[in-house]
Amino acid sequence: MTKMATREAYGKALVEFGNDPRIVVLDADLSKSTFTMLFQKEYPERHFNMGIAEGNMMSVASGMATCGKIAFASTFAIFASERALEQVRNSACYPNLDVKVCATHAGISVGEDGASHQCVEDLAIMRAIPNMRVISPCDAASTRLAIRAVIETPGPFYVRLGRLAVEGVYGEYGDETEFQIGKANTIREGSDVTIIATGLMVQQSIAAVELLKEKGINARLLDMHTIKPIDTEAIVKASKETGAIVTVEEHNILGGLGGAVAEALSENAPCLLKRVGLKDVFGKSGKPEALLQVYHLMPEDIVAAALEVIAKKG
Repeated sequence: MTKMATREAYGKALVEFGNDPRIVVLDADLSKSTFTMLFQKEYPERHFNMGIAEGNMMSVASGMATCGKIAFASTFAIFASERALEQVRNSACYPNLDVKVCATHAGISVGEDGASHQCVEDLAIMRAIPNMRVISPCDAASTRLAIRAVIETPGPFYVRLGRLAVEGVYGEYGDETEFQIGKANTIREGSDVTIIATGLMVQQSIAAVELLKEKGINARLLDMHTIKPIDTEAIVKASKETGAIVTVEEHNILGGLGGAVAEALSENAPCLLKRVGLKDVFGKSGKPEALLQVYHLMPEDIVAAALEVIAKKG
């Protein structure tokens, strides 16, 4: 199957579901990069280029939502989660409006654009806002299912999307996959350790599971596509059944997936936990694949983390 970036899958999903007249799409002068240009071509009367004014875009989207619209607001993750944060919080989330913030170019896989554009704090920021739900799909099919789900579910959402083309995990369309907000998908069953991954790190973790299998280790793999609400039930089950967990994210280990899992474990079923992600550092300019190596986000790094928690488990 052809690789596809989740940002492109997002644009295609908007077109697929765009026959709903309630859907409007706003963009901050980046429609080619966010792929909302595909919606603009099919439904020009419901696409609005707000210019380089992200805060205003979130406020306008919120205003449209008060009039019964399902408002999608798109820009790069760094701008959606940080430049426009006040408007996301006060205009969309505080009144609990139907605003879907779909942010592309998240994480260090943005590549050569460097630290100023490599947003590695957005999951932590967005999951801390009341009423906001946070989704991080791993491939094109799960992105399509996520967009359908957020259309069908009232209220504000943050959907984290990437620039880099990635391998498919759930087939071309994901029609045989159950996608439920707040429920992790089990990619592999296992009893020795559980790997909980999100975004493109799901693909890296699939490779890690195979490497662990060669070492005689049976690893469970969960795709935690919803960061908030986190699937506490799946986390507790993994803790009780495997006794060791590794979280993997293309994000700072503080406050993101690893933080959310740690909170669920500490309150319900504590076990050994190792967080794989950026260790409270900024990114740097470089090729995406090279950056994943520099920041220890490769399958071999996930394997090392799994072996560490297994050894501590005894």
